[in-house]
Amino acid sequence: MSFRRSFNANTNLALALLTVGLTLGGSSPTPSTTANATDGPTIADSQPHSHGAGYQADSVHPGMGDHHHHGHGTVEIPAGQPIPTINLVVHPDPVRGWNLEIQTTNFRFAPEQVNQANQPNAGHGHLSINGERGARVYGPWLHLPQLPPGRNEITVSLTANGHEAFTHDGQAIESTVVVDVPQ
Repeated sequence: MSFRRSFNANTNLALALLTVGLTLGGSSPTPSTTANATDGPTIADSQPHSHGAGYQADSVHPGMGDHHHHGHGTVEIPAGQPIPTINLVVHPDPVRGWNLEIQTTNFRFAPEQVNQANQPNAGHGHLSINGERGARVYGPWLHLPQLPPGRNEITVSLTANGHEAFTHDGQAIESTVVVDVPQ
């Protein structure tokens, strides 16, 4: 493989991951939209989700890799502290791709503190698309320039400065939205 072809492939991948992982912020949740199938991709409502009672936050999903927590552990939100929430809304971009709006409450994005001591309800997000870890999210908006054809699950989990997943009652604080891209 030539240097140029390898460089272009690696550059495209790096740009996609960088673009996908730049953002997360705070506002009140609003419903997402669903595009008409003739207009392009179908966008399903954002679904905050948690795992069943038997789920251990540090476990690995069979066949999926550790797509939520990546072995960093968890930080449980203590009783009496406001519980962060997250909601994802996808907006088709008029030129190309999609704009992911990341709505949070009781959470502050603190990219300047990444890899430092954890602070209550502050940190960043971890993005995954179809179970594959994408990038860190540092604010409320993220442009997704391209998604593969078919069903795409986009998940953002809220994490502490040290990359531990924030949890409440043992459940990851995260949200997932589905974008169906026509073939």
